[in-house]
Amino acid sequence: MTLFAVDPQALKETLTSTLGTLAKSIDLKLGELTVVVGAADYLQAARLLRDSPGCKFEQLLDLCGVDYSEYGGGGWEGPRYCVVSHLLSVSLNQRVRLKVFAPDDDMPVVDSLIGLWSSVNWFEREAFDLYGVIFEGHPDLRRILTDYGFIGHPFRKDFPMEGHVEMRYDAERQRVIYQPVTIEPREITPRIIREENYGGLQ
Repeated sequence: MTLFAVDPQALKETLTSTLGTLAKSIDLKLGELTVVVGAADYLQAARLLRDSPGCKFEQLLDLCGVDYSEYGGGGWEGPRYCVVSHLLSVSLNQRVRLKVFAPDDDMPVVDSLIGLWSSVNWFEREAFDLYGVIFEGHPDLRRILTDYGFIGHPFRKDFPMEGHVEMRYDAERQRVIYQPVTIEPREITPRIIREENYGGLQ
């Protein structure tokens, strides 16, 4: 089963003519199309992908954040935070990946797509929670996976594996409390069995 009802190269040409200068790049690799747009053009490009006759991407299937800070072994020189959306056209049986980079690494902000696809609501909240990307225009941008008092954004590459604080129930205070992490870093060495006839096997 193929991902495309139309030839991917033909869809690439359609996307090129539809988006014009709004697209920074349109790449076809391994049968998948990826469109990169600038943050200023993100909303307009997304609307064209949804509404244009040759595109008709009626559904947003997924949206996630990406931290490029260690991409390519740390050789990445572009913006740090990217938002990636996966769009599907049911009527034309075609897919596209839409990428936008937040221009400011210290305060990553891109437009919300909630006015175009309501399904993006919780996806954008997740990307905000895990990566700290702010979606301008989102009506209810708050944490969705971590606790309200959580410090930081755990999918950022510089976030410590053990976190900053831990939460536990204090029986004396009869409430949940936060305290500094008490996890001791340790190295686990696997046990290696070198018996010639282990388990009766020859």
